[in-house]
Amino acid sequence: MSTDHEFGSLSTDLKLSVVEEYLRAFTLALHSKFPELWYIDAFAGTGERTVRVAGAIATDLLPALEKRIERRRGSARIALDITPHFSRYIFMDKMRRHCAALRCLANEYPDRSIDIVRGDANEAIKAELASQRWVGKRAVMFLDPYGMDVAWSTLEAIRKTEAIDVWYLVSLAGMFRQATHDPKKLTADKRAALTRMLGTDGWEDAWYRREQSTDLLGQVDETHQRVADVAAMEQFVGKRLASLFPKVLPPRRLRNDRGAPMFSLFLAISNPEPKAIGLATRIGNHILKASMEPASRHKGGH
Repeated sequence: MSTDHEFGSLSTDLKLSVVEEYLRAFTLALHSKFPELWYIDAFAGTGERTVRVAGAIATDLLPALEKRIERRRGSARIALDITPHFSRYIFMDKMRRHCAALRCLANEYPDRSIDIVRGDANEAIKAELASQRWVGKRAVMFLDPYGMDVAWSTLEAIRKTEAIDVWYLVSLAGMFRQATHDPKKLTADKRAALTRMLGTDGWEDAWYRREQSTDLLGQVDETHQRVADVAAMEQFVGKRLASLFPKVLPPRRLRNDRGAPMFSLFLAISNPEPKAIGLATRIGNHILKASMEPASRHKGGH
């Protein structure tokens, strides 16, 4: 059975590099201060990813390149390669073949404490967090969901631990698709998906406007449509996260190969202690700033 997990772009590389740098700084700063440091990957995939690299014709300066398939590290393997090591790793995924691949990956690190959890990430996260006492523990969680799979109730459970720094990849494209421009196409399922993700139905009042105008003959014309663009949606998510977590850093927006905004990578800190917030903020801001594109590139959005 194939364990290929084919996905990736320049944004994927950037996302993973940001998380990798944070994990490295996190364990280096805290390994001597806390008896247990955990890494939790709620949508772990297989631990590696398959990327198709396009070929290129020869030029006067460069030889021709053949098409090829590369295997690159996914978030789970990246976390396992970090030193100092985490004391426990929890990899979650709902797909049987992904969990089988993760077990094979775990066998490569026999000296580590690695748990593979198969099932719905929201239920798995809440069950795991509720079963633990978080005194003496600190953790980093990576939420890289399939679309809009993370429920607000899951974020609430993370916040209650007061011990987890969470990197959360929010699907701007997913929200943009669900929040249809024409509210007549905004079905009950679409509304429910957005409310489940954002923890409020306030997004509808924030993103839509109903306006009336009267023509010269006194006829009233009413329009009702979405007025929020991607930036407004991203800002709404940021405010929602900031209403829950003690500290949320400005996100890193990720684009596809055509320059369209697809995701926003947020760092939310659940520990309310000023020292913890200060350390995570310094590390996170440094990494996010280093990852930023030149301001002249990819202006605008949807």
